[in-house]
Amino acid sequence: MAAVEDQIARLLSGAPYWMPPEDKSLALLEVLREQLGRACQSNAGLRNYMLHWPIELRSARKVADLPYLPVGLLKARPPLSLVDAKQIKRILTSSSTTGQTPSRVVLDSVTARRMTKGVVAIVQDFIGSARRPYLVVDVEDSVRAGGELGARGAAIRSLQPFAGELAYALGYGSRGELRLERDKVLDFAKRKRVGPVLIYGFTYIIWNCLVKPLAAAGICLDMPEARILHSGGWKRLQEEAVEKGEFNRSVARVFGCSPDCVIDFYGMIEQVGVIYPDCKEGNKHAPRFAEVIVRDPLTLEPVCEGEFGILQVCSVLPGSFPGHLLLTEDMAQVVMYDGCPCGRRGIGFRFAGRVPKAEMRGCGNLDNRRWHVPAA
Repeated sequence: MAAVEDQIARLLSGAPYWMPPEDKSLALLEVLREQLGRACQSNAGLRNYMLHWPIELRSARKVADLPYLPVGLLKARPPLSLVDAKQIKRILTSSSTTGQTPSRVVLDSVTARRMTKGVVAIVQDFIGSARRPYLVVDVEDSVRAGGELGARGAAIRSLQPFAGELAYALGYGSRGELRLERDKVLDFAKRKRVGPVLIYGFTYIIWNCLVKPLAAAGICLDMPEARILHSGGWKRLQEEAVEKGEFNRSVARVFGCSPDCVIDFYGMIEQVGVIYPDCKEGNKHAPRFAEVIVRDPLTLEPVCEGEFGILQVCSVLPGSFPGHLLLTEDMAQVVMYDGCPCGRRGIGFRFAGRVPKAEMRGCGNLDNRRWHVPAA
């Protein structure tokens, strides 16, 4: 176990995007093979699944050969676990459309530490390491949790290592709806006008609860060094016919900064510790401790540059749940496999919406009844 931990620590300690793709691929393959082998020892269902995989684990020559799971399996009740119940420190739950079952992933202390280090390494590459005032476009209740924490709260907490001071921009209205605390936000902006500031919120919450009301009132917060990070909620804005360029320009006008300071990132509870911010070219990149593979919907083979397919995410960070290799329900386009003008090495990709509702292939040999949380 120590050797694997040391390898993961090395992957987390280096600059996240500057490792040559061939070196990264070999490093990930070695760690993931070992992790999957250990996971099989912890869970009979996973072991049965991998025994039926077309390529034997030790025969895999690239990450794309390794057995992956459909992300929907993480909606299981009870949540899938690779550790004893007494080792579980927290359960994270995904955001989900009304009527859908959210994913739930269990974190032990080791996975939680890796998750924090992963997000910090990625965000540092985009905004630097300095602590700064942190304005959360949400209510404080979002981060209050006992044993479970939702997607909004998890995202807010993941950025707290960059916070020198923390403030919340929203409260509740008389009917329990989210409401902008305008005077509080204006006071924050007045006090933090000079110097870097970090702002984070879910995309649709920033738009509906902050940008629209302030823009309608003709208010500019005059914070030229603000960096606005946002994630999630694009589906709701698409229903309002708000496209990404308009969103960036409108947010920038309200904060008084450049549209380049508005950074969209993709993250998912099922891949804790890894987020995918847009680079200056509008592409997303995988850090050295993770990878993405875009697979053809019909053959499930990796696609060529310029092609679209189903997104698979890969990460060495999970230790408490089987989230190492997951076939998501999102579509993506491979822009290039290396050579993005932003300078970051490896694949550059863009999201292209959700997978049309269809039966996922590749999981027919898994009997869900054999997945279980090990007894304490």
